[in-house]
Amino acid sequence: MALPWFAEAARLYPKYDLDFQLVYIASSGIVTAAMSGGNGSVALVGGEGPIRAFLSGNTDFVFIGSVKNVLTHSIMGKPDIKRPEDLKGKKIGVGRIGGNSHYFALYGMRQKGLDPLRDANLIQTGGAPETFLALSSGAVDAASMTTPQDTRAAFTGFNYVIDGREIKPPYVATGFVTLRSIIAKRPKVISQFMHMMAESYKIMLTDRDLAFRLMAKKIGLTDRKVFDAAYTQELKVLEPKLDIKAGAIQATLDEIARTDPRATKVSPQQLIDRRFLEEMEKDGTFDRLGIK
Repeated sequence: MALPWFAEAARLYPKYDLDFQLVYIASSGIVTAAMSGGNGSVALVGGEGPIRAFLSGNTDFVFIGSVKNVLTHSIMGKPDIKRPEDLKGKKIGVGRIGGNSHYFALYGMRQKGLDPLRDANLIQTGGAPETFLALSSGAVDAASMTTPQDTRAAFTGFNYVIDGREIKPPYVATGFVTLRSIIAKRPKVISQFMHMMAESYKIMLTDRDLAFRLMAKKIGLTDRKVFDAAYTQELKVLEPKLDIKAGAIQATLDEIARTDPRATKVSPQQLIDRRFLEEMEKDGTFDRLGIK
């Protein structure tokens, strides 16, 4: 969600002749449902929701780029929860079922030899700020969270029980998703949006003070030390040219295939349209912005 916030703060929407209403929705599944119902033209979402919709027959969904193709979530635990095996029998906050934090909890626990459905109680806690609140208030024993909330939790005494910064599972963590029917009807609008996102990325990369002000305003992160640590870490895994990686989609398909065999019959290429990324390469957008 951050890139549209930067575009709004820098007043890029009128520059690109766009008039978007920004709406924050905490789960990719809910975003997907909204777009399926005609309530949204383009979104920045985790990959699972759109991919599941595609598998269910709504092949209108398509990825046109990505900000982040790995998950950097971690499972943070109370001071007495230090090792993955300490999570057994505990309540773990996962945002929303089907969202990025839920996906990481499943993946991370399996990586550590745990059965996430048998060994722990996964609890929906809402958006990222609500998940942090659930952990800090003791409503849950541990929580799956990403930057900057994991850094915030670490600064207040919680432990990295499963450290996603080390695992970095491939996954469309923040992808640009739209509908093929919208591209067919309004290709210029989607093109302008992606060009605006490229410039917004450049601003995010170079204006740390603006980034801090936005995080303070949007998610209540007012501790500069926490912000600086999280910001520096997050920039390392972002896609400067907004590339969407086939491997990230394949990893998501592989995970979904555990419970839905339809995922084995779909290739990542069926879910990707690179025309706008290629357009920005050809028209010199990335070179003009100094993005390599």
